[in-house]
Amino acid sequence: MPVPQTPRGRTRRHGLTSGEKQDPIGLAVAVLNRLARSSALDRFGLRGPTERVVFEATRTGFRTLGAASRPFTRAGSRHGAPARVPAATGAGLFDLTPTEDEQMLVDVVREYAAEVVRPAAAEADDLAAAPEAVLKAGLDIGLPILGVPEDLGGISSERSAMAGTLVAEALAHGDLGLAVATLAPGAVSTALSLWGSDEQQATYLPAFTGDEVPAAALALTEPRPLFDPLTPATVAVADGDGYVLDGVKSMVPRGAEAELFVVGAELDGEPRLFLVESGTPGLVVEAEPSMGLRGASLARLVLTGVRVGDLAPLGGTEDYRECVRLSRLAWCALSLGTAQAVLDYVIPYVNEREAFGEPISHRQSVAFMVADIGIELNGMRLVTYRAASRAAQGKSFAREVALARRLCAEKGMRIGNDGVQLLGGHGFVKEHPVERWYRDLRAIGLMEGGVLV
Repeated sequence: MPVPQTPRGRTRRHGLTSGEKQDPIGLAVAVLNRLARSSALDRFGLRGPTERVVFEATRTGFRTLGAASRPFTRAGSRHGAPARVPAATGAGLFDLTPTEDEQMLVDVVREYAAEVVRPAAAEADDLAAAPEAVLKAGLDIGLPILGVPEDLGGISSERSAMAGTLVAEALAHGDLGLAVATLAPGAVSTALSLWGSDEQQATYLPAFTGDEVPAAALALTEPRPLFDPLTPATVAVADGDGYVLDGVKSMVPRGAEAELFVVGAELDGEPRLFLVESGTPGLVVEAEPSMGLRGASLARLVLTGVRVGDLAPLGGTEDYRECVRLSRLAWCALSLGTAQAVLDYVIPYVNEREAFGEPISHRQSVAFMVADIGIELNGMRLVTYRAASRAAQGKSFAREVALARRLCAEKGMRIGNDGVQLLGGHGFVKEHPVERWYRDLRAIGLMEGGVLV
């Protein structure tokens, strides 16, 4: 009988891959997987309980080495200077109307979100994993190369912060967790396009513009109180012709399957970005089950003496700060899509739900709550689009993204809470998606990195 293969081609025997660390959890899961294949379970009626135990163990307790990474062969410098997309041309007027090309792209993404993402959202939330079909469809419409220059095989002819914001909003209307899972590889390819050297672009970007796009992630968040992404506790120390990284990164989307990470670390007292391939010794991935964003399969990276070469540093200190701002802008855009989903769901609900012989929308308290959601959502959208427009034009947008972050974090969480409140008891059960949107929206003020526009 041939030995089954994992999705990344690693040999699997008795539930363990060649890249997994054989700790007690891994060994227990291996035994459980072998037991689950036994026909005796069916004879004694134990199939269901056993499968549930296997599922819970793998969902909450895995600890593995980094995914078996494809060989990113160092390509050397090709043109001497990296390819950069030019800033978008401003119209001179405060007009946030999407261009014709942006509108066409958003229409395609909205259809994908409605027909592919939304139907898969509940199952992805239960399993804490994004379905392969959803991820594949996202690759087919070109999401990972949205911010990559045309000269390097992408689709961007100018800075795409506005287009990326519109795409993230449209995706999150389907589901925020799956939107993050789908956009995660694009965060790395966009970072390489914006700040990568010619040699870094030649080495890594061809994988993202080809047919087999790797899972990848931008890892900035750390599991510590009052975390400030501009002062990471993860440390990089120069060592010979390379660097050694030590620290912990949390809430990394699709961390267990990612082949390439962009990791934030402090180097000589300044924050910097580093490219870390997942197969690098010393990198361990741990499960990090979360309240929301479960479809994004969030994980924790533990870096212990991870040695990277001289090609690893990505951009400079100011590029790191811009990365934080563009990531926060992306999370604001995601909050818009999910908040809009809440509004679109509660309006027909309150108009159809009756109490005391009339729709509950006839009650002023209900009507005012729905109106407040619409008002706050429009305010969130205005400041987010303003920040995205300035970023696309290459103008300073630090003030605008700070305002958007504050507004979207506070009002987004309130919109999720009001959505649950408007549904009453139905808002508390999984029969309706509002409870999931509420859990997801609470992440907006916590997440750093993961996505980028």
